[in-house]
Amino acid sequence: MCVRMILFFDIDGTLIDEETHEMPKSASKAIEAAGRNGHLCAVNTGRTGKLVEPDRERLAGFDAFLMGCGTMITLYGRELYHRTFSVQESKDIIEALDRYGIDAVLEGWENNFCDRPDRIRTETFRRFISRFGDAGYGSFGDAVGHFDKFYVYADRADAVRAFAEEFGDRLDFVDRKKGFFEIMPKGCSKASAMKRLAGELGVPIEQTAALGDSSNDIPMLQCAGIGIAMGNATADVKEAADYVTGPLKEDGVWNALKWLGAI
Repeated sequence: MCVRMILFFDIDGTLIDEETHEMPKSASKAIEAAGRNGHLCAVNTGRTGKLVEPDRERLAGFDAFLMGCGTMITLYGRELYHRTFSVQESKDIIEALDRYGIDAVLEGWENNFCDRPDRIRTETFRRFISRFGDAGYGSFGDAVGHFDKFYVYADRADAVRAFAEEFGDRLDFVDRKKGFFEIMPKGCSKASAMKRLAGELGVPIEQTAALGDSSNDIPMLQCAGIGIAMGNATADVKEAADYVTGPLKEDGVWNALKWLGAI
């Protein structure tokens, strides 16, 4: 097929409102219009498959899903790429998280995994995981060989530094601020997934655009031919962008694609 441009979109705060958990009608209409105009629309999210699934119906207009910060790519429902931690890598990570006293959610394609409630060390992390309600987390024992990335919190900066020093040659870290970090296999990011998909479709990376709002979107915006920050984006994301559109709630996606000439 002939693709005019590939348009990459983060989910949370870019397509779906983080308070209402709904996609504005203007955003849905913008995606439909871009598709009719010959552009391929792709979700590019930090969520792994387990957390994308509840929003599949809202995201039905998308052709490709780049998930888990570059660890999983599907195109028209077909798997193009999947990087998951091996059994040994999983064991090493879980053992080190315990040794350094770091709370974590291990995120996989089919399930997410959390330590036992009595082993969660910080109230901050306890509140964080409670935001997801009854997520049906599996145990750390079940996670071995079945998670693609992980999200951590530590109330001691030295614990994260020591963990990063031990695993710096095997993992990539995104600082999500206030003690939270998103961690992927080395070389995996939203940008790496963009390059894989563009290569698969034979589309030059210059012929892409990306929309995002949070720190893990910065590699995506910098990689794209044109990077667009949402009006509700954090300051560092806006600095990395070529253009800042309005907030999601104020037709930010529609206005961005209109400015881009995609609709």
